Amino acid sequence: MTVWHTVAQQISAATGETFNIDAERSVGGGCINAATVLEGGGRRYFVKLNDAALVDMFDAEAAGLAELARADAVRVPQPICTGADGRQSFIVMEYIPLGGRGGLDVFGGQFAKLHRYTGDRYGWSRDNTIGSTPQINTPTEDWAAFWQQQRLGFQLRLAAQKGYGGRLQSRGEQLLGRVGDFFTDYTPAASLLHGDLWSGNYAADDAGNPVIFDPAVYYGDREADLAMTELFGGFGAAFYRAYDEAYPLDPGYAVRKTLYNLYHIINHLNLFGGGYKSQAEGMIDRLLSELR
Repeated sequence: MTVWHTVAQQISAATGETFNIDAERSVGGGCINAATVLEGGGRRYFVKLNDAALVDMFDAEAAGLAELARADAVRVPQPICTGADGRQSFIVMEYIPLGGRGGLDVFGGQFAKLHRYTGDRYGWSRDNTIGSTPQINTPTEDWAAFWQQQRLGFQLRLAAQKGYGGRLQSRGEQLLGRVGDFFTDYTPAASLLHGDLWSGNYAADDAGNPVIFDPAVYYGDREADLAMTELFGGFGAAFYRAYDEAYPLDPGYAVRKTLYNLYHIINHLNLFGGGYKSQAEGMIDRLLSELR
């Protein structure tokens, strides 16, 4: 019995309508999961697969997609079900045909609307993952402490466990001790964040509507989401202009975006190694130079 038998059963149970697989087609699913489009009876679903032990990762992804949908701001795939068959875990989502030419100005306005959807505290009701790295989301009312302990501190400790010591750790500890200095006159709202938004997690559907997916959801400073959009190439001037018109940014963002992107660079170091260590050290030096 293959995983597809279990997947078909779970889809049938979740939708209340029997689903039989007529065809399966492998598609690109990123560097972490295998991805397949299933077809049957005129219905199509997008499925991601991984090791059975990672079913909690898919449960958190489904919850994150549902949370983003509640904001009614940017289209996300509807989660259908998650599960495992003993060898593999899976998440089944609505299949959205992608490839349309959506306007980034439209997306900028929608992303601002997403960030106006707020919670009472920073963090989230559950932990999830950033890539395949655990992401801790214990709720708190202190944003600086949240970023210090659950974001930068967590990644630096993980880096130390992986053997990345020396200057990264010594300078990183200095920065951790001064995270609060970046928030002396700025207290962000607890905005709903995608958490992992780069160009690979954005597309447009066949009608041109923006679509975001593969989230690492939590509630936090919207600047953290905006900062990551700039990390790997950016989304273009029209996107940022539309966002700022809808929800103007604080002037301090120009400095804090490096603080926020440091989290992702150290995570990339922990996941992939390579030249990310020197990049992280350079970012730490720039941040500390702002505090002299």
